[in-house]
Amino acid sequence: MTATEHQQPDWVKEAWKQTVNKVKRTSSRIGDGFPHASVDGVYKLEPASWWTAGFWPGLLWLVYRDTKDEALKQLAESCERQLDQVVTDYYKLDHDIGFMWTLTSLARYKLLGAEDSKRRALFAANLLAARFNVQGNYIRAWNPWREGEQNAGWAIIDCMMNLPLLHWASVVTGDPRYKHVAVRHANMALEHFIRPDGSVNHIVIFDPETGEKLEVKGGQGYAPDSGWSRGTAWAIYGMSLSYQYTADENYLNAAKRAAHFFLANLPEDHVPHWDFRLPEGVPAYRDTSAGACAACGLLLLSDQVSGQESALYRKAGERILHSLYVNYGAWDSETEEGLIVQGTSHFPEGKNVNVPLIYGDYYFAEGVARLAGHRDLFW
Repeated sequence: MTATEHQQPDWVKEAWKQTVNKVKRTSSRIGDGFPHASVDGVYKLEPASWWTAGFWPGLLWLVYRDTKDEALKQLAESCERQLDQVVTDYYKLDHDIGFMWTLTSLARYKLLGAEDSKRRALFAANLLAARFNVQGNYIRAWNPWREGEQNAGWAIIDCMMNLPLLHWASVVTGDPRYKHVAVRHANMALEHFIRPDGSVNHIVIFDPETGEKLEVKGGQGYAPDSGWSRGTAWAIYGMSLSYQYTADENYLNAAKRAAHFFLANLPEDHVPHWDFRLPEGVPAYRDTSAGACAACGLLLLSDQVSGQESALYRKAGERILHSLYVNYGAWDSETEEGLIVQGTSHFPEGKNVNVPLIYGDYYFAEGVARLAGHRDLFW
């Protein structure tokens, strides 16, 4: 059986229907805003410059692709236009340019062939490539959040999901410069982020002048040497996407290693805790967003290998998505806008713990749509 001939699990059709119906309902309130986390059942809207700005329009495009709902299309297009001001303002642009414009401009270009979206995505790719530090071979993560802060040497595992925008830019322009940046960053991640056991570092700090590795920070994980589950999910999906664009087996093997660590540490319901290495006494909240993202990576990984190995990854991705649907879905709730509950954004800072997260919703919908037969990715 080939990757495109898999039989659709019985629950997928109903899960997709529930997703479509809820997105249509919540869109009447969220509109062309930029939700991040649900607070008391209502998605809090963030500025267009916030890193999650692409996920709601990305979710709208997933549903539009299937339904051709013109109202959702118009909301997604309005979100994309609002991002133009973020470019003009400039100062809040960081490495999440990839997240933001992949799920807005690149999604619209792939679906509709819109020339203005192609131009925006290429412009964003140039801005992302410009963050590359040639001494350390990394894309700089963030800008200073407050005056005097120094983070020019910081790189994070999340950036693996930003690299597809660069690969795409090289494909459509025929110019390999963008790909070169993406490959060098991914090779750096192989060396400094993916540990031998498949767990990952969240933040690695380099000397921005020399490129020397200085320090590892725990970031949104419990500790520098812990096993932050969403970081592992970024690695699974990000490395699989890098393999998709380059056919470099090193990326495929890294994705497998991260996948095996992730799957070996899942609890009985197949939905991860926010960190896989927590000491006694630390609350082991779930992070459904990590599960949803990892599931998408596992489904892609299953298409990149064959035989029993392919079946292993696909079934694992299906189990995670099924558990999210059955055990964590808020489908009939009139008091909760999120699709799936119990996401954990940043436990060490006490931010958005045990709540729906828009990126969890997006990856859940992407995974279910993939199981339903939609093979094309926005990434």
